[in-house]
Amino acid sequence: MMEDAVASVRLHINHHDPYEEWEKETRQEAFRVARHHHAQDRVEQRKERNQARAQAQQQLATLHEEQMREVQMQLAAMNLKKQQEEEQLRAEWKERDRKLWERIDAVIKAEEDKLRMKLEAERKKREEEEKARKEAEEKKRQVEERKRKEEEEKRKQREKEEEEQRKQLEVERERAKRERAEEQERKALGFTTAFEDWKRAREMLKTIKAGPMKQVKADKALKSLWSAGRRAITPKIGQLTNDPHSIMKISQQIVEIIQPPNPHPRPVFIALLSSLAKAILLQAETEVTAEKRSAIPLAQVTTNLLTVLEGFADVFWAKLCQRAGGWPVPVVVPAMDADGTAFSQEGRRKALGHRGEDESLAEYSSRVSGMMRVYFHILVAPVNQPLDPVVRLPRYWTFFTRMLKDSQLLDSSIAPQVMYTALDVGGLLAREVWGQQWVRLLALMYEGVTVGYHGQEGRLIGGQSPEGTAARVRVQLEIERIMT
Repeated sequence: MMEDAVASVRLHINHHDPYEEWEKETRQEAFRVARHHHAQDRVEQRKERNQARAQAQQQLATLHEEQMREVQMQLAAMNLKKQQEEEQLRAEWKERDRKLWERIDAVIKAEEDKLRMKLEAERKKREEEEKARKEAEEKKRQVEERKRKEEEEKRKQREKEEEEQRKQLEVERERAKRERAEEQERKALGFTTAFEDWKRAREMLKTIKAGPMKQVKADKALKSLWSAGRRAITPKIGQLTNDPHSIMKISQQIVEIIQPPNPHPRPVFIALLSSLAKAILLQAETEVTAEKRSAIPLAQVTTNLLTVLEGFADVFWAKLCQRAGGWPVPVVVPAMDADGTAFSQEGRRKALGHRGEDESLAEYSSRVSGMMRVYFHILVAPVNQPLDPVVRLPRYWTFFTRMLKDSQLLDSSIAPQVMYTALDVGGLLAREVWGQQWVRLLALMYEGVTVGYHGQEGRLIGGQSPEGTAARVRVQLEIERIMT
């Protein structure tokens, strides 16, 4: 069978069938056409792909350009940001570097300061040790020098006190001799010496303190009366104005306080007179010092009271000399009190009118001038009845004659200040009253403040202190005013 099959296949292969040939040719033609179409399609496809590729490349190129621009812009922004960051970094670096160097410099300076302080401390320590050594030596030298000076001063003080006592005793002997020589004439005329006037004030002051004041303070009932009256008097004095109606009204009110319808016991009466005098003088020390015209109503009230109140002149004179020293007399306060007892240093200072250890000469002068201005206004005030000699006009003349006789008074810087106050208050009236005698007295004063007093050229009234010089000029100008 195999052979048959093979023979059949061979037959079949060698057989030429026209249909098969046509079919074969047709298939081949179709294949050629298909290949041709395929080739054309491939060409078209290639062309389309090329075009598509070209378009894609164009688009890609455009996109690349866009992207390139964006990239460049981003790069530019990044570069700018980078530059800014670099600048910031450089600035921060510089700041860091600066701060670093500042810290370094601060550390170096701190170390240098420490070293300098250490060296300075060592230097100061050496200096202090040297200073302490020198101070110790100086202190030792000063102690020795002070001891030597104290001994020398004590010796000089003793000699000075002895000399002053000798001079004072000589002055008092001369005064006593002069007073004895003038005693008969004075008694005939009713005159007193400066010492007698001062003694009168001191004795009255002691009498008030040891008598009425002591009794009043020891008795509660009397003290209550006195305190009530004193509290009523003080504001009246403070209310004074330069008005005649006010002056008369306050004068009458004070009289009614001191002399009520039911009279006070005598000790209370005297104590109230003392309080009244003190209130007047305190007002003079404060108000008159600030405004000299306030002395006028104060003096007028005092004058009114002097004419009415019995014994007020003695009390007022005692209190005035207590607070102004010897200047109202005027007299140099002696070394011994009126009873012959020697003054202590503090006691004599109080007798001179000083208030406290810290009161300056200017303050003392101002106080005394204020009180003396009121006193001089009292002396020149017109009155319709006789008054005690210490508050009458002739005492104004006596004041200047006593002042110009006493060299110790004239050497004080207070003297020209008090003299100026007196001239300012009553200089013109004195010229009317005493005429040519007053002019001659003014000539002596003028010579004393310009050339020298008692014929001693260069020894001027008030001495060489600045206060004395200033007051001396005021005296000179006041005398020239009175004489024009």
